Amino acid sequence: VIITARHQERLERAAATLRAEGGDARPMVADGTWPEDVERLMESITGRYGRLDLLCNCAGRSSRGAILETTPEDFQQLLDVNLLATIRTTRAAARLLLASGGHLVNIGSLASKVAPRYLGAYPAAKFAVAAYSQQLRLELGPQGLHVLLVCPGPIADTGKGGSNRPGDGSPASDSRYAEQAKDLPPEARLPGAGAKIKQIDPDWLAGKILTACQRRRRELVVPAKARLLFVLAQISPRLGDWLLLRSMK
Repeated sequence: VIITARHQERLERAAATLRAEGGDARPMVADGTWPEDVERLMESITGRYGRLDLLCNCAGRSSRGAILETTPEDFQQLLDVNLLATIRTTRAAARLLLASGGHLVNIGSLASKVAPRYLGAYPAAKFAVAAYSQQLRLELGPQGLHVLLVCPGPIADTGKGGSNRPGDGSPASDSRYAEQAKDLPPEARLPGAGAKIKQIDPDWLAGKILTACQRRRRELVVPAKARLLFVLAQISPRLGDWLLLRSMK
């Protein structure tokens, strides 16, 4: 397993943790917002291994902000991290993935389907990931590429390990968005901007993603009950808005 991110020291620690669990993890430093880094990463993978079976685009960033206070520059930054980095990496890896009939996993969000209050540019960026994933499925699915869009709720900070059950992680601190949300209602600081859902254990979610790949599913929504909200919001925006507001603290 190749793990890639921007910081060498953190990557080395993560790789050491995986090796201690019996895995074989190799860290490669790259920043998905830089085309040169993405090209170098794929050249290294091609030269060393000659194939790629699964790519998981999970780098991203959330935000907080009232919509009229969110500037075009804010949107541009989140689109670059959440969408354009995914596009760059996918394009660079497409040849290898098509050759192996492999899996492309794009990590979206519940905010890929609905846009709660006070999340700034985040929903627009994640909606775009959903659209991109559907286009990839339709165009490249017939060529053998499996594309999976994952739409999870807030992820728990479990430290090391996990109990493989959703929502067992300790509640995330609200300090992450304290500065961005200082002029917003208190719930804006909470995970999911106050969504009334359990936080998801990342180990449990990883297992669900692998199972979805084995079954070549197109989407994985966690919690699954959120799918009903998505359907109703498409049928009746008025009802969807009302239900979304009721689901928030």
